[in-house]
Amino acid sequence: MTYRLDMTMMFAVHDALRRDVERVAKLTARLDDDPRRLLGAALGWELFKGYLRVHHTTEDDMLWPVMERTLAGRPDELALLVAMEAEHALIDPLLASFDEALADPDTGHERLGDLADSLATVLGGHLSHEEREALAVIDLSVSEEEWQRFGQEHGKRIGADAQRYLPWVLDEASEERVSFILGHMPEHIRKAYREEWRAAYVALNTWGA
Repeated sequence: MTYRLDMTMMFAVHDALRRDVERVAKLTARLDDDPRRLLGAALGWELFKGYLRVHHTTEDDMLWPVMERTLAGRPDELALLVAMEAEHALIDPLLASFDEALADPDTGHERLGDLADSLATVLGGHLSHEEREALAVIDLSVSEEEWQRFGQEHGKRIGADAQRYLPWVLDEASEERVSFILGHMPEHIRKAYREEWRAAYVALNTWGA
């Protein structure tokens, strides 16, 4: 589908979240070590949770309210926004259940597999629903200026962690996507990513060996 707004970064973030859900599933399925220790010690788990929350709360604060005003009198589109908010609301309790299992020395490991399945189902289903239906409504109802404000606010909430966030988003992305996204950023950001940020992120070994 062709969009009026540039959705490249939206799809890139969604793909990064899906990638990390797969990594969570692999760690929780490990039989040669304690999955609680592996996941609990993984910086990638903390980055995943933090960036997911930034992404969803910025949508909640900067997109849905704007769209509700624009779409007044259009019940089908408004119902879709309600569904998006409801799907977001399922995520934080699921992440909290993960952390509770990681802190449980007795039976926590027994719950991780089911939690990983739930995360894949709930988050994966939401991302697909958003891409299948909500992005078209965003494209219809959000102005270029409002879309830019959403991106700017998202960046503000990432803040100084941009040096990890950008390599996180672009990890395993195609060279075409990397080039396109970097091409829309200031020269000093492109230079920092190419010369410093990417290598420093790889060295973090965010999900362990």
